[in-house]
Amino acid sequence: MATDRDDRRSTDDHGHDVIDPLYVGIVTVSSSRAQADDAGSEPDDPGGDTIQECFEAEGHEVQERLLVRDDYSSIRTAVRGLVARRDIDVVVTTGGTGVTTDDVSPEATSSLFERDLPGFGERFRALSWEEIGTRTIASRATAGIAVDTPVFCIPGSTGACQTACEQLIVPESPHLAGLATRHQAAGETQ
Repeated sequence: MATDRDDRRSTDDHGHDVIDPLYVGIVTVSSSRAQADDAGSEPDDPGGDTIQECFEAEGHEVQERLLVRDDYSSIRTAVRGLVARRDIDVVVTTGGTGVTTDDVSPEATSSLFERDLPGFGERFRALSWEEIGTRTIASRATAGIAVDTPVFCIPGSTGACQTACEQLIVPESPHLAGLATRHQAAGETQ
């Protein structure tokens, strides 16, 4: 019996493995928003909203949205839980990528990576240069593969989320998810 992911697996015009539509997990990292959530208020989450809108505009589905504090353990636990799920093909975290002492998203997520995707951070900063100039050097955006799942760690601003998602993450994620799980395809062996 084919799994749900197998039902969504195909190849693109170049014969590359893709998964489409993608099932997405979003983790918003923000102590202030988490505090509002704990107090029973509906926290605003413009970064998470932007990511969701970018994926849904291309026909993908957001399966889970989480809100966690700027805390290494909370971030790592949230991402580890999402990459372990069979119904999540890609994870995007937003927030906590700067240089303050509580900006630990890159460390928390990259500790789960089996393989790094250095080209993502490099290209994201190059694109950001056009928008924010020298301030791009403070961005520690990163990406990698964790439990056969592409994970992207991006800044929390809506502009950064939009740039990263529209120009890099959404266009490339179906291919990355297909490649990262190719060994799991029905009938294939490693």
